[in-house]
Amino acid sequence: MPQSGVIDGKVHRYPLRVFYEDTDAGGVVYHANYLRWFERARSDLLDVLGIDQRASLEAGTGLYTVAEANLRYLSPARLGDTVIIETWAESTGRVASVLRQVALRGDVRLCESAVKVAFISPEGRPRRQPEAWQQAFATLEPIAAPAPEGPE
Repeated sequence: MPQSGVIDGKVHRYPLRVFYEDTDAGGVVYHANYLRWFERARSDLLDVLGIDQRASLEAGTGLYTVAEANLRYLSPARLGDTVIIETWAESTGRVASVLRQVALRGDVRLCESAVKVAFISPEGRPRRQPEAWQQAFATLEPIAAPAPEGPE
């Protein structure tokens, strides 16, 4: 089973370790890897919330794409570090949401980001997010499973 994050209040926390492949020759995490880690944490967040992008794409509903990403590097992560990626929704609209993310080593902030994700059709055009998905982002609570049908 792959590693997974957890939702704690309105924050999703995703753990990872810094491996050799993440670093440069000096053992410091290469700057572009924070983008990969943030993407991985956002993908895990969707899974934890019960949002199935693949099924949505296959059904012709749509999917999320990154429209904008801003990163601020604060302190280096190094080979062997344990890093937690925290993600929370700053704002949620009909088509797009802004997510804030921070990479932490203990209490040390390594990198911060603001990422605007937009919901698009399979053809790449902006489209309204499913209402349940908007609510999940706004509250960072998993989408409630539908009640079973039939006699009780």
